[in-house]
Amino acid sequence: MFYAVSVPRKSPLVIGHRGAPGYRPEHSRSSYELALAMGVDAVEPDVVATKDGVLVVRHENEISGTTDVADHPEFADRKTTKRVDGEALTGWFTEDFTWDELATLRSRERLPKVRLSSASFDGSQAILRLIDLLDIVREGSAEHGREIGVVLEVKHATYFASIGLDLVPLIERDLRAAGWADGELPLIVESFESTVLAQLKARGIPASYIYLIEATGRPFDLLTAQGRQALTYPATVTPTGLDGLVGVVDGVSVNKRMLLEKGNTIVADAHARGLTVFTWTCRPENAFLSPEYRGQGGKSAYGDYEAEWGAIAATGVDGVFVDHPDLGVGFFRS
Repeated sequence: MFYAVSVPRKSPLVIGHRGAPGYRPEHSRSSYELALAMGVDAVEPDVVATKDGVLVVRHENEISGTTDVADHPEFADRKTTKRVDGEALTGWFTEDFTWDELATLRSRERLPKVRLSSASFDGSQAILRLIDLLDIVREGSAEHGREIGVVLEVKHATYFASIGLDLVPLIERDLRAAGWADGELPLIVESFESTVLAQLKARGIPASYIYLIEATGRPFDLLTAQGRQALTYPATVTPTGLDGLVGVVDGVSVNKRMLLEKGNTIVADAHARGLTVFTWTCRPENAFLSPEYRGQGGKSAYGDYEAEWGAIAATGVDGVFVDHPDLGVGFFRS
């Protein structure tokens, strides 16, 4: 049964953000398998599409930072500049490759200067498809003797639709083919765009639907449709904004900076409306901690992450995304 996340939890769900990227290159097989072994409640894959309609697990459709594509001379002419969600990006993009071509690439650590140990695994693992990840989680649930969920993040849905790659039917296809669309396995679907959440929900996929919220800016789908009249992300989690989400989504997942702001009432306001609240991303390294929790030793050293995580837990949040699942499980699970 998928998570009834609209019910506030005594201890938050601990979600392996892209697996266990504190220890292995994100979205790699070993990253996910390590997260499952470390006791997470769920893992979070991001999905983007290839030109032949295969959903692959990558944080972005631009893949120069997480694969060895730049080392493949046969793909040198694929390097280009595009505007994705209004931002100019230069590199190599999944939608310019077939799945067979992407399968020749190998994963790399995205933050090698911060995560030196993870970078030692560079070049050893292939890219995963969504169907591969779903099988890994199903098999991991059986191996570890507990129900483990998937928090599926849909990336750049408006952009992909604009180039003729509608992600909605592709996601439905893979979920149904893998047995994750019948309500028997724990599934959460999330996106920074509410439009794609509504489209997937309308197709009858039984899941909890979570609206991702940035600390600034506007969602690209609403900005495209409404221009500057589109509701900002911060306005979406005010009491009035949350009123508009009731019955539309099951909850929100906010940038942790929003929960760390003094006097914020996001969690209480959401709970009062029957909405759940997740937050991202809990990481121990100084590079990612709020300034007041940073310590000595540079960006890769661990700061006073327990104090920051304690402040987050004190808000009553229902789920946390973590890069180091062992630390997350040890701290948040009561």
